[in-house]
Amino acid sequence: MDRNKLRTIRRNRRKRGIRKHITGDAERPRLTVYRSLNHIYAQVIDDLRGKTLAAASSRDKGHSGPTGNVEGAKLIGTRLAERAKEAGVDNVVFDRNGLLFHGRVKALADAAREGGLKF
Repeated sequence: MDRNKLRTIRRNRRKRGIRKHITGDAERPRLTVYRSLNHIYAQVIDDLRGKTLAAASSRDKGHSGPTGNVEGAKLIGTRLAERAKEAGVDNVVFDRNGLLFHGRVKALADAAREGGLKF
C-alpha cells in the first residue's frame, strides 16, 4: 500500500480513538488543531450546539509572518487564545486530531496556554 495512504489511515484511526473520549460542551469546548504542510488551523468548538466559538489560522487576512513552522504556530495559538477570551471561553479540551503532540501542535498548545486557556 502507498506510504501516504497508510499514514492517513493510521492518523484517522488515532483520531477516532481520541474523539471517542473527547467532546466539547458549553463549559469546556473542544480546541481542535489541523496541520497541513504549509498552514495551521485551530478552532474552539461547542460540539453539543455544533457552533464554532473562536477560530484562528495562518491563512487569516490579518496574519503576517511565518505560516508553516513553529513560530507561525505560536502566533496562531496566542491569537486563538485572545479570540477565545473575547468569546468568554477559559477552559477547553485539547483535541490533537490524531496528530502527534510535538512540533507545531505542541507550540500552538503551549502558546494557547500562555494566552490564558486552561487544558
